[in-house]
Amino acid sequence: MALIFPRLARNFVKNGYYPTDQATLERIVAALDVAGNELRILDPCCGEGAALHQVREALTGCGAAVQAFGVEFDAERAWHAKSVLDLAIHADIQDVVLTPGSMGLLFLNPPYGDVVADRAQTGDKGPDRLEKIFFRRTFQTLAFGGVLVLIVPYYVLDAEFAGLLARNFDRIRFHMAPEQQFKQCVVFGVRRRSDRPESRTVSALIAAGKGEACNQVLPECWTDEPYAVPEIAGGEGRFHAVRIDAAQLAAEVARLHAHSLWPQFRTHFGVTKGAHRPPLTAMGRWHLALALAAGHAHGIVTAGSGRTLLIKGDTYKDKVRSVELSESPDGTVSETVILTDRFVPVIRGIDFTPGPGFGSIVTIQ
Repeated sequence: MALIFPRLARNFVKNGYYPTDQATLERIVAALDVAGNELRILDPCCGEGAALHQVREALTGCGAAVQAFGVEFDAERAWHAKSVLDLAIHADIQDVVLTPGSMGLLFLNPPYGDVVADRAQTGDKGPDRLEKIFFRRTFQTLAFGGVLVLIVPYYVLDAEFAGLLARNFDRIRFHMAPEQQFKQCVVFGVRRRSDRPESRTVSALIAAGKGEACNQVLPECWTDEPYAVPEIAGGEGRFHAVRIDAAQLAAEVARLHAHSLWPQFRTHFGVTKGAHRPPLTAMGRWHLALALAAGHAHGIVTAGSGRTLLIKGDTYKDKVRSVELSESPDGTVSETVILTDRFVPVIRGIDFTPGPGFGSIVTIQ
């Protein structure tokens, strides 16, 4: 499905939302390639889905089948993302279950700013940055060899953030975005197993965070080795919210309608609407128990005397206790307690007979 407003959607800022501008996005796409036939890519702050949609289209043009997954906290943007991505969730990222190592590309342009400080906390450390929180929460969704595209204000790259990046990624490249309204930089990397970070990489990122690399603008034509998005082997992984609202539930039921049981509901359950035929012979207690357990003994019944009850049958399991005594040759007496399961039918009803007993609960056992 084509984007409804690809450029207009990127031109507003709301609640810390700084969408990726078109010029930066086009240069990022130029640095990407594919290394497989079936790819999965994730944007955990996908906004209206325009950026990840364009990345998917570019990778598809390289000959791969690409699934695009997104998460967005804002309802209006999330519902638009649902129309342009394969699967988008309207939820807080903290409420989303993401399988580690399930994605080949992580496109992360997180909210910018400080977390609201906890006035009750002690210590000298100030509030954490949203950029770091989102990065820690999502970078492990990348498979080893997966590609990171991180878009943050350059001044966020302090010693802590630089160490975290260098410890978990190879081929780290820092570039300033061509559009500098929000002082954004673009950091590329390839995930590796966590190891001791190279001091040169850490120093370079810290220097960039201090503004010493502002002349390294993301090139319009990528001439270095491209960042190839790998194919992820084995399973689809988990991608779902732990809490879901009614609107999203309804949308998911509609989306999965063709694969659900409900189109065949009448085939499987319509038999209960048929007329009940009387048994050929009088029912015994076991037959009654089966009828009760199956839910067939229910409804309004009227006795010959005129008494009327609304009944519902059921069964429950009881235990019958018996004791056996045995005597050994030496005269010792031993006692064995035996508990035997027994299914007990029971009918409960509401007395609808006019009179003093109207509304009382009746139990037939």
